[in-house]
Amino acid sequence: MIRYGNVEATVDKHGMTATHGGGREDDRPDKDTVYTIKTGFKNDGYQHDRDSNDDIVKPPPLPAEDDNFASGKVKLSRNEKWRILKNIAAVSAAFMIQFTAFQGTANLQSSINARDGLGTVSLSSIYAALVVSCIFVPTFLIKRLTVKWTLCLSMLCYAPYIGAQFYPAFYTLVPAGVIVGLGAAPMWTSKATYLTQVGSVYAKLTDQPVDGIIVRFFGFFFLAWQTAELWGNLISSLVFSLGVHNGNSTTENVSKTLLNTCGANFCVIGGGHHDNQNLHRPPDSEIYEISAIYLACVAVAVIMVALLVDPLSRYGEKQRKSDPSKEVTGIQLLSATAYQLKKPNQQLLIPITLWIGMEQAFIGADYTQAYVSCALGIRSIGYVMICFGVVNAICSLLFGTAMKYIGRFPILVMGAALHLGLIVWLLIWIPNPDSPTVFFVISGLWGVGDAVWQTQVNGLYGVLFRRNKEAAFSNYRLWESAGFVIAYAYSTHLCARMKLYVMMVTLLIGVAGYIVVEILHKRKARRLKAIAEDPVVAAEAAKQPPEEDDEKDEIDDEIIITHL
Repeated sequence: MIRYGNVEATVDKHGMTATHGGGREDDRPDKDTVYTIKTGFKNDGYQHDRDSNDDIVKPPPLPAEDDNFASGKVKLSRNEKWRILKNIAAVSAAFMIQFTAFQGTANLQSSINARDGLGTVSLSSIYAALVVSCIFVPTFLIKRLTVKWTLCLSMLCYAPYIGAQFYPAFYTLVPAGVIVGLGAAPMWTSKATYLTQVGSVYAKLTDQPVDGIIVRFFGFFFLAWQTAELWGNLISSLVFSLGVHNGNSTTENVSKTLLNTCGANFCVIGGGHHDNQNLHRPPDSEIYEISAIYLACVAVAVIMVALLVDPLSRYGEKQRKSDPSKEVTGIQLLSATAYQLKKPNQQLLIPITLWIGMEQAFIGADYTQAYVSCALGIRSIGYVMICFGVVNAICSLLFGTAMKYIGRFPILVMGAALHLGLIVWLLIWIPNPDSPTVFFVISGLWGVGDAVWQTQVNGLYGVLFRRNKEAAFSNYRLWESAGFVIAYAYSTHLCARMKLYVMMVTLLIGVAGYIVVEILHKRKARRLKAIAEDPVVAAEAAKQPPEEDDEKDEIDDEIIITHL
């Protein structure tokens, strides 16, 4: 007979059971047949499941292997990394197609809808709505629709703005711009949340540093996203070049106004019209053709996300709300983004995030109008911006990889120095249509700087605020959008020279704030290393009140990697 602790279980021939504590086997009647059963379980489902000639009561089955994993754990094999790469590629391609349409449309607004400043006002409405949306919409919407379907719905919001190009007016473009802004915040937040979460899982699958993987994924994404500049502007340039409007104003006529009206001296105060023939609106038929192509692109992008992208629940999205005690109310969801503003790192990153919005608004609206359109004509906008997009895309990939070897700080310092030099160049340079190469060089170098901000600052947010990704990236979009709004708001009230001065000051303040963030981050890393290596320091740290570590995501602990 086998004894389990001090408990013995017996089964007689009539199916009756008795339990004895501490007895000896020779104390029992010989007629009793003793079988060993497992204690602590009761499974009545087996009481009739036996042979007629067998009176053994079957023990309950042993736990299955999968039961070893606690409820809520996500079990993945190492081969999952290929599926993650497929998802990254699908999201990146969908955004590329989506922004082929939107970027191509946006780059033309300050030129084709220049009357009364309609184009820049409509762009300003997009980012004004985006600021409001960043505060209230993303966390609320993602919780209810999940990341994938939030992406699909948000991407559809871009269609009305492109459709409004068929009948451009304040009462069509501005409301359509507001719809874009309301959809843009949850779209970008969903994208950033998706890339950061699957990046964390991928890092665990491949035993690589999380921050390097996240930045590399953002680099690949922006490689694809920035090529949208190429395709969108190529479409508009080809349509304009093949059409009857080819801007054949003579160089002599244009040159008379270059010194006083183009470059840093360019002014559109109160939406006034320029006498330069290069700034006249192309025929409506060409604009309609471009808009129809762009609408088709939006539809394709939405379908790609719906069919090709795996839901984030596969990588732990639902684990965020698996514990009812951690479930937050709707009001708390709405305030999550605002609460993020209390964090010192977030406050220090506000100026550099503002700068990112301002520099993108400048290259897409002010540079195209004050320099390119004024000197070369509207038909040249697409070709110059193609250069920006191609260089930006290539550098996004390079910087995402380079960060692994040289770190984030040298790359960001290089980007700041490059943009500062370009601003000085634009202040003293007089655009000349006889030297078209210079327009492309400036555009390409601006793309190098923009690639730095897009990859490194996005990655920095993902590393510093991994615990609260949705709220952090909502703040990123909020302040980037505020930069767009500021730039578009003063677009028709300041000359190009004053805009460049404002951007220079914002850049310098932003870089100073970023340097402080890096210093704080390094100090924290050294402190955590000391705690891990020195028992005395660890004992002192244990006496301090616990604080929330924004750089640690508890979902990472729910990912279990199997070796198959």
